Amino acid sequence: MVMAKILIIDDDTSFGLMIDGFLKRKGFETVFVSSFNKALSSLKSTTFDLILTDYRLDNGTGLDLLNEIKKQDHKTPVVLITAYSDIRVAVNAIKLGAFEYIAKPINPDELLHVINRGIAKTTTSKHKPKPVSNYIKGVSQFAEQINQQIELISGTELSILVLGESGVGKEFVAQRIHDLSQRSSKPFVAVDCGALHSDIATSELFGHRKGSFTGALDDKEGHFENVKDGTIFLDEIGNLSYDVQVKLLRAIQERKGRRLGSNDEYPITCRIIAATNEDLRTASFSGKFREDLYHRLNEFSINLLPLRDRKEDIPLYGKQFLQFAANEFNKQNIYLSLEVEQIFLTYDWPGNLRELRNVIRRAVLLAKTNEIMPTELPPEILVPTDQPQAPTQLKDVKEKSEKEIITETLEKNKYNKAKTARILGIDRKTLYNKIHKYGIDS
Repeated sequence: MVMAKILIIDDDTSFGLMIDGFLKRKGFETVFVSSFNKALSSLKSTTFDLILTDYRLDNGTGLDLLNEIKKQDHKTPVVLITAYSDIRVAVNAIKLGAFEYIAKPINPDELLHVINRGIAKTTTSKHKPKPVSNYIKGVSQFAEQINQQIELISGTELSILVLGESGVGKEFVAQRIHDLSQRSSKPFVAVDCGALHSDIATSELFGHRKGSFTGALDDKEGHFENVKDGTIFLDEIGNLSYDVQVKLLRAIQERKGRRLGSNDEYPITCRIIAATNEDLRTASFSGKFREDLYHRLNEFSINLLPLRDRKEDIPLYGKQFLQFAANEFNKQNIYLSLEVEQIFLTYDWPGNLRELRNVIRRAVLLAKTNEIMPTELPPEILVPTDQPQAPTQLKDVKEKSEKEIITETLEKNKYNKAKTARILGIDRKTLYNKIHKYGIDS
């Protein structure tokens, strides 16, 4: 089987080798170079399916490299890795033809998702990597109810709104609905609306024509045009700006899309599944989210409970995540000690399934024997935090502004952004976006 070939460019050798090893374990063929000139040499001698480059290089930038790549083969997807302070540069890179950007610190699942999308768009099916993970059915009464709803709704064409805290598995539910539907042979495209900068959101969703704005060097298909008869999953839909909400509503109502800079319309024939960790109904009452768009998206809703409210599912998920991690790190016959199993059942899991999976991956990586002990767990799992637990969810805060709460929580946690995001009930990318939005000194 021919695997996709990826060129990795980063002058931070340790970071580049870490990404290189991670992608190799996922089955990709990779080439890592640590300088701008070596990258140019590799591009001249080898054809790649995707290029992953840091913005800051030794003798140039990722934008300089992007220009060289476009001269050789404008169809090769380029993913730019950038520090959060360089987000404006990353936005410009998208306008210049980069496929996507990823802000540091990098989330492995996000990285794989972006790479899979990039490769799937430009290669034949034999190059497509195997999906990273599968949907896992829980054993709780709640999980059974959700599975029944999924099976019931998958055969219809209703628009679906998946609700729940960050990390509860909303995208896995959307993928499961698609897999059980009559559209299963068609594309499934996931769009992180929380990561769409307002300057490029319309272009990303609906596409643009060459010359429609400064830096639009080529025609570009948007997600709605690219997905065709498949399923589009709009994650964190509540983060879309109001003007993009208006365009999305029109597209859904008329079932037609239009690229920026074009008068021609194309039909929208995909199924739409949206997701959010916010209370969109309340947001629609306050005017932050269009009420008519909310009702268009919410023809049927699925509300996913946080993991702390269905702890009987923890052993099953833990077993599956343990197997995934054992395969990833080539550690067979590994198991959780009784002490660890008990800790898992008593911990509240504010990061839900995503946190459980990450904790297990870390533990498997650190394990010195086949038995995972409490010493391989992160400190916050072992020792209850002394930080006040309220407010535990950012969306529940009424009396203080988001900016005040974020600033206060950052200060209490010594600007540990991962811990701050977990306490506030949001993912790190959303936290970074809000820090940037409010101009918080972090």
